[in-house]
Amino acid sequence: MPIDPNPGYRRIATEEAWAVPEMYEVYKEMLTEYPEDAPGVMSLLGYYVLGSGERPEFMRRRMTDTETIRLDEMRASGVDHQILSLTGPGTNPLPPRKAKALARTANEQLAEVVRRYPTAYSGLAAVAFSAEDAGAGELEYAVKELGLKGAVMNTHVRDRYTDTEEFFPFFETAEALGVPVYLHPSAPASGLFRRYYERGLDGSIYGFGADTGLHLLRLIVSGIFERFPRLKMVVGHLGEAIPFWINRIDYMYGKQIATGRYPHVKPLPMKPLPMKPSEYLRRNIWVTTSGMPWTDDVMYVRKKMGADRVMYAMDYPYQYEPSEVEEQDSLPISDEEKFEFFEGIATRVFDLKLA
Repeated sequence: MPIDPNPGYRRIATEEAWAVPEMYEVYKEMLTEYPEDAPGVMSLLGYYVLGSGERPEFMRRRMTDTETIRLDEMRASGVDHQILSLTGPGTNPLPPRKAKALARTANEQLAEVVRRYPTAYSGLAAVAFSAEDAGAGELEYAVKELGLKGAVMNTHVRDRYTDTEEFFPFFETAEALGVPVYLHPSAPASGLFRRYYERGLDGSIYGFGADTGLHLLRLIVSGIFERFPRLKMVVGHLGEAIPFWINRIDYMYGKQIATGRYPHVKPLPMKPLPMKPSEYLRRNIWVTTSGMPWTDDVMYVRKKMGADRVMYAMDYPYQYEPSEVEEQDSLPISDEEKFEFFEGIATRVFDLKLA
C-alpha cells in the first residue's frame, strides 16, 4: 500500500541523525593517532568514518546532506519534518577544548540549515559535556540565540554517566529553558565494551540500547528528576527497553530500599525518592519509535507509559525504511490519536512553530 501523502497530520520524525564534515575530521585524527584510547568510538566511527564499504559510504553521503538526498527521501517516505541532531558519539568522547569547538561549529551550521529550510527541519544543540559548565552555556546560546529546540546527549561522557553533580549546571539550564534533552545511544562505556564487542553486540543490535537504558535508569534512581522535577527528557527506541522492565524495576527497587541492601548508594537529594521509578518515567520522559516501528511494541509502550508519552521517529539514515511509515500509519488507534502520535506531541515537547 502506497504511503498516503495527505493523512491529516504531519509526520514529524524526532530522532534523525546529522553530522558536520568537521566532526568526521576530528574523529579521523583521533582514530588514526590514538585508536586504543576509545575502543567503542573505534568500533562505531572506525566503521562509519574510515570504512570504504557500501554501508559506510551510504551513511556518510546522507549524514552531511540536507539539500538533496535527505529531502528526496523524506518526500519518498512521507516524512514532513525532521528534528536533526549531531549523530553519536557527538562531542562526548572529546576533551573540553575540542568538544566546545565542535559543538559551536555544529550548532551554527545546524541553525543555518533550519533557517534555510524551516518547514523541513528543526534542530537540537550539541554541547560540550566535558566542559567546566557541562555545556550549560552553549545550550543557552543555542536555544536563545540560534533557535534550537533542546539538546542531544549521546549517552556517557568520556565513560562517565551524567547522574553526578558535575552535570547539574547542564540539567539546571535545560530545566530553566524548558527544553528537552534527547538521550541518544552510542557505544557502551569502555568498562563494559569488550563483552559486547567480542560477539558483535556493541552496536545498534544490543549494546547501544543496553548502555542507554542503563544511563536512563541511573538518572532516575539517582534523583536527577527529583532535583530537577520539570526536566524533560526524550529517549528513542521505545525507551531503550526500560518500559518493558518497569514493573520489575519498581518491585525490586522498592525491596532494595526497604532492606537497605546498598548502603553506599544514596540519591542526590540524600533522602529516599518519594516516587517509584515508573512515576518518574511517566512524568519526565517521552519516548520515540526510532528504529522500533512494530505495532505490538508501539502499542505496549503506549499502554505502559501513556499514549501522550510516545511519538514518532524514523532514525534516519541508520534505519531508512519507508515501509515502517506505512506500518505506523496503520496503528490501531483513532485519527485523533494518530495526529498526536505523529505531530501533536512533538510540537508541544519541542515547542515547534511550524507554519
